[in-house]
Amino acid sequence: MVTYIIRRLIGAVIMLLVVSMATFAIFFLVPQLAGATPEGMASRYVGRTATAETAKLAAERLGFNDPLVVQYGRFVKGIVAGAEYDYGPGVEACPAPCLGYSFITRQPVFPDLMNRLPVTLSLAIGAAVIWVVMGVGIGVLSALRRGSVFDRAAMTVALAGVSLPIFFTGLVSLLVFSYGNPFSFAAQGGHYTTFLDSPGEWAYNLLLPWITLAFLFAATYARLTRAGMLETMNEDYIRTARAKGLRESTVVTKHGLRAALTPILTVFGLDFGLLIGGAVLTESAYSLPGLGKYAIDAIVNQDLPKVMGVTLLAALFVVVASLIVDLLYAVVDPRVRLA
Repeated sequence: MVTYIIRRLIGAVIMLLVVSMATFAIFFLVPQLAGATPEGMASRYVGRTATAETAKLAAERLGFNDPLVVQYGRFVKGIVAGAEYDYGPGVEACPAPCLGYSFITRQPVFPDLMNRLPVTLSLAIGAAVIWVVMGVGIGVLSALRRGSVFDRAAMTVALAGVSLPIFFTGLVSLLVFSYGNPFSFAAQGGHYTTFLDSPGEWAYNLLLPWITLAFLFAATYARLTRAGMLETMNEDYIRTARAKGLRESTVVTKHGLRAALTPILTVFGLDFGLLIGGAVLTESAYSLPGLGKYAIDAIVNQDLPKVMGVTLLAALFVVVASLIVDLLYAVVDPRVRLA
């Protein structure tokens, strides 16, 4: 087991390096292949109204004329040990981990990401609890009552949840439960209070975004759980467990559901990792100041360092979530430990 963990840790580090290379290539190599010059890239730091001479000097100071291998090495060094940006008027320090320096605010990107992260974490964790409990619970009941009215109704709602985009369900939820509704049970969006300041207000303001986001994922998990349970409950060891006289609840939860959790755990790790990287549509629909809204604003303002920082942070969360899921396989499924 220790060897397996070490091997997975090494694989995670290699994956992060590959992701950093791909991200660097997208933001630095691809523009050059499309015809962008080092002076044009440097002009984003000194302003588009800068003279050609100023842009040329900035490109030289920022190292955009260096080979891409050297630039990538400087980029990785900035993440590990910090960096300095000499864009002309002065030298700006970017402490480690340096994920870039904003064109517009002239501030390091990483502190901005950390300020937005609690909002996205609050949204992702609350929604994950709802969609896992609802999705898995409905999936199990549908599998046990296959062909019943409940099964058909649940799968119909699940199909609608998978099909409807979040920006549609989010706006409809705001229309029904907030705008012009004196008995609204959730805020209209855009209001965020930290958990430490007021747990009640924190949950109240995030309740509607939680439900909207969970509706999409719960539908997927309900269908996935139902399919897994239908396959698992027909296995020989399930019949053996029933023949031994075990209670039906024990057979379903300990033997049936536990064996069906492996694919659910895999999907959950990827979904949760992506959400921590920014629930773009949900945060935009409810104007929540999280990483997703931060990324949208950066794209609109063409502030590429911010976009790059969000991309790297999201990739980190996905890799870490996948690593944790791989380690949890042995806990959920004893067959993994035996293998």
